[in-house]
Amino acid sequence: CREGIGCACSGSWCCTAISIRAEMLVHGNRMLMSNIHGGLRMISLGSSSCRSHVVMSKSQSNISRSLSIASRKWFPQSTQPVGQMDLKRALQTAEGRRATFTDRSQFKYARRLVVKLGSAVITREDEHGLALGRLASIVEQVAECHVEGRECIMVTSGAVAFGKQKLTQELLMSLSMRETLSPSDHTRQDAGTMVEPRAAAAVGQSGLMSLYDAMFAQYGVKIAQVLVTKPDFYNEETRKHLFSTLSELISLNIVPIINTNDAVSPPPQVDEDVKVKDGKVISIKDNDSLAAMLAAEIQADLLILMSDVDGIYTKPPWQEGSRLISTYTSEMHDIIRFGKKSKVGTGGMDSKVKAATWALERGVSVVICNGHQEKAIKTIISGRKLGTFFTDAPPSGQASTDVLAENARHGSRKLQALSPSDRASCISTLADLLISRQADILAANAKDLAEATKNNTSKPLISRLSLTPSKLKSLSAGLKQIAETSLTNVGRVVRRTRLADGLDLTQVTVPIGVLLVIFESRPDCLPQVAALALS
Repeated sequence: CREGIGCACSGSWCCTAISIRAEMLVHGNRMLMSNIHGGLRMISLGSSSCRSHVVMSKSQSNISRSLSIASRKWFPQSTQPVGQMDLKRALQTAEGRRATFTDRSQFKYARRLVVKLGSAVITREDEHGLALGRLASIVEQVAECHVEGRECIMVTSGAVAFGKQKLTQELLMSLSMRETLSPSDHTRQDAGTMVEPRAAAAVGQSGLMSLYDAMFAQYGVKIAQVLVTKPDFYNEETRKHLFSTLSELISLNIVPIINTNDAVSPPPQVDEDVKVKDGKVISIKDNDSLAAMLAAEIQADLLILMSDVDGIYTKPPWQEGSRLISTYTSEMHDIIRFGKKSKVGTGGMDSKVKAATWALERGVSVVICNGHQEKAIKTIISGRKLGTFFTDAPPSGQASTDVLAENARHGSRKLQALSPSDRASCISTLADLLISRQADILAANAKDLAEATKNNTSKPLISRLSLTPSKLKSLSAGLKQIAETSLTNVGRVVRRTRLADGLDLTQVTVPIGVLLVIFESRPDCLPQVAALALS
């Protein structure tokens, strides 16, 4: 192929981009098509196998496309050729359901993101106006994700809060001189609560979108406003038009910003359930359920629900004993107690969990996080531990590093509470087990030796790796000696000084803290290190 563009045709046909326009060639049941980022990819149109799905992109070309909605509906986009992207998960299961991410480290492969901003995230504490610094940080992160090639959709609140600020000013300006000066008139203090939310939404929506437009423009990102109401999801025709519009906007490299049309939205008590493709329903009561519905319909890879709490807790966060759940599975729902919703939100944590679980069942990975956290979106995508990750993957047999660290801390606290005699007893038990379980230990060691020999491990390392009955006996005797000396290691009084009557200064031996030992091919080191740590 010319111009440095390779194809998967094995010589049967070749192509090159001859102009700034995108070219599409069809050969049998395969179609070579350009994406909006300038790359070319092979798409299978039938059942016959294709030897490769890779067509390298031309770095100098700036190719755009203009295809019908039907031909490009929800094709995943990429900043790099498909062959260079290591997709770590299957896009669809055997049951026709998209597989979700099983680990946070896979978030970096997410190509389509839905970010939902709760009212408590973008609203100030006084509920009048927006938290501009926080909102600007979120916009910056979404813009960075967009520039990286990810397809971003935002579901936002804030129109009511933005409008309240304007309507409160108008209400105060409409007061008479008597009402303004009267100490018994509480209109000034209660002006915010007197504003009708639907009127505030009508006033604030235009200002909110103007603010978004100005912020995203600083990063060269185009946005589009999409206002929806609950009846839009009841009617199949309007739903079809809605998702066709979103498909068109995404294909044009535009970030859709979606909000409920609160000026005409019905109150929550008259909500109905919305039936989706698989026949199951979801109640569109707030922006959490709206974001879940949209994420499932557009087959998003990741849904981020941003709130004013760090994630899902076993109990309300302000109660004693509440614990943050970093990974949530459906079996945990019965052990969670939910608190009240925020003052400015329409949903609560219970609503977020239901929406997240509903989206997870339809192949969308979900994270609930604190939108006040700095760089929360980028932190989540990088795979670091933040918020609560919803997954339906069974727990793996190998514990994560975080779990090992938590267990080590828990074990160290228990160890500190043990008496010297208890410590010595633990070490003696370990020494006895080396003799009583000798056959099992030698059998496992024989497998290690066979594997090392197969891998051409050097003879000195194999010699150190080898265990014998005499080695185990000597090791057991050494542990017994450590147990005897451990009685005076911790808690021994080194010096006592009387500073005053009833005030003594005592120097006592305590554990040294963290013990780090690096060893290679010496299995006998492990019980020795364990015994020293216990002592």
